[in-house]
Amino acid sequence: MPTAPGSHYHWPFFTDGHRTLASGAAAWVTSQQVDHRDTDAACRQWVRRLGAAGFLRYTVPKAWGGALEALDSRALCVLRETLAAHDGLADFAFAMQGLGSGAIALAGTESLRSAWLPQVASGGAIAAFALSEPGAGSDAGALTTRATRVNGGWRLDGEKTWISNGGIADFYCVFARSDAASTGAKGISAFCVPASTPGLEVTERIPVMSPHPLATLRFTDCVVADAQLLGEPGTGFSLAMRTLDIFRVSVAAAAVGFARRALAETLRHARTRPMFGSTLGGQPLAQAILGDMATDLDAAALLTYRAAWQRDTQQGRTTAVAAMAKLGATEMAQSIIDRAVQLHGGEGVRVGSVVEQLYRDVRALRIYEGATEVQRLLIGRELLKERR
Repeated sequence: MPTAPGSHYHWPFFTDGHRTLASGAAAWVTSQQVDHRDTDAACRQWVRRLGAAGFLRYTVPKAWGGALEALDSRALCVLRETLAAHDGLADFAFAMQGLGSGAIALAGTESLRSAWLPQVASGGAIAAFALSEPGAGSDAGALTTRATRVNGGWRLDGEKTWISNGGIADFYCVFARSDAASTGAKGISAFCVPASTPGLEVTERIPVMSPHPLATLRFTDCVVADAQLLGEPGTGFSLAMRTLDIFRVSVAAAAVGFARRALAETLRHARTRPMFGSTLGGQPLAQAILGDMATDLDAAALLTYRAAWQRDTQQGRTTAVAAMAKLGATEMAQSIIDRAVQLHGGEGVRVGSVVEQLYRDVRALRIYEGATEVQRLLIGRELLKERR
C-alpha cells in the first residue's frame, strides 16, 4: 500500500541507515506531546527534546557534534516528513535549526563553528536565518540592510522581517549589503549576530495562520567583529543560495509529511463515516478522490526524494530538481489537504481538527524559501542553460 506510513522507504533512494532513522523518529515523535498554547515555549521545548533525542545532530556536520560527516539531504527529508506528519511545530523547530545555522556550517570560521554548531546539535541554542526584508522577499538581491566597515568590524543598519525564530533565537545569520555601490546579488555579505548584540532589536512579533515564532528585526548601529563575518566580504548572496539549496528540498519533504497525514486521516474517516446505507469510502466518487490523492502523494514524494538523492550522491548542481521538488510537492500537498477537508465535510473545518490544522500548516510552504512562482522561474532558467 503506497500510502502506509514508512512504506515508501523501500524505494532505492534510501540506505538502511535512512530506513532505521525513519522508524526511530516515527516511534519517538508519536510518543511526544507538547502544549501549543504558548508558541514560543512550545518551540523551545521541541528544540530541547529534539536535541536530547539526538535528531538535531542531523542539522550540522559531524566535526561539530553532528551525526554524519556532511549534511545529508535524505536524512533531513526523512526527519522533516516524519515530524510534519505528527506536529507542524516540531517540523518547524527542526528545520530552522538547520537553515539558521547552515551558513555557519558552510562558511563560518572554526571559532564560530565551534561556538555555535555543537549547541545547535544539542538543542542548547536556537538558530535563525535573517535574509528577508520588507522590500526583499523572493527578490533577495533587493535587500537594503547595510554593513559599513568600522574599526575592527562592521556596523549593521536596516530591517529584516518574516524571520523564523525571531524573538527566541540565540543568534541570527544576517545578510547585508557591504558595498554601497553594488546592486542585485553583488556586494552582499553575511554575519553571525548573537541575539544579545547591542543595536539588534525585535520590533514586531508577526502572528500567522499556523502559529510559530516570526518577527521583524531592526539593526541600529549594531556592531559586529570581523570574526563574525561568514566567508569573504561580498559572497553573502552566494552563501544564502547555497544554504537554501541544501534545505529547500526538505520543505518539499515537510509538505509530503503533511499530505501523508491528511490522507491517513481521510482514509480512517472514509472507512467509518456512514453514508447512503454504506460508508463514505463505499461511494465511487470518494474512491476516485482518494485515488487521486494517493497518486499525487507518491508523485510528490518521488520528486522530493529524487532531488535529495541526487544532491547526496551525484556531482554537479541540483538547482532544477530541488526547485521541481519544492514546487511540485508543496502544490500537490495543498491540493491533497484541500480534498481531505472536503471529504471530512463539516468536521474538516472544525477548529482543532487534524485536517483543519494541516490546512493551515501547509499553506506557508508554497511561499517561504522561494515562492512557487520563483521555483517556476528557476526551473525555466536552468532548462535554458542546458547545452544541446
